[in-house]
Amino acid sequence: MGCDLNEFKRYYKELARDKKWQGTFGFTEELDTGWERVLVENPFLLLVLRENDKIIGHAIWHETGIDEHRKGDPRDRDDREILKKLCGGKKDSIVELHELWLRKKHRGKGYGKRFFEFFKDFIKKKKYDCIVYYADHPAAIATCRKRGWREGFLAEKNWHVFCRSF
Repeated sequence: MGCDLNEFKRYYKELARDKKWQGTFGFTEELDTGWERVLVENPFLLLVLRENDKIIGHAIWHETGIDEHRKGDPRDRDDREILKKLCGGKKDSIVELHELWLRKKHRGKGYGKRFFEFFKDFIKKKKYDCIVYYADHPAAIATCRKRGWREGFLAEKNWHVFCRSF
């Protein structure tokens, strides 16, 4: 769990420099200042995957609800409707897996599977009712489908919305 913020920022910069990912959602030369502030105040929201002491992937999560994405950030109508349907009426005890990334050369080695199992158990122990994950990357979509997560689709944003309830 977590790591030194400077170490994470160096890793994140390295991802941003990869020409393949430039301009995609989430990867900028610097970690967004809003997320940096969140991670300084709540370092437990950052999970890192390591191999031989080197960060090979990461996840950022946060509490959420059907009506608000984060405190003071209201969801639009379509988003609220999908979450009501997928979360089965659970309204406030929800976690959003905001960002999940595993370096390409480490994919297909079981890290993702182990991460999803760890994260599910971690969140259940914290007494949350469900996990929500928005995905547009084919590997992320396939991973959630393979694990049987309930699925919706936000056509306006071209995002698949997945939910895992407990």
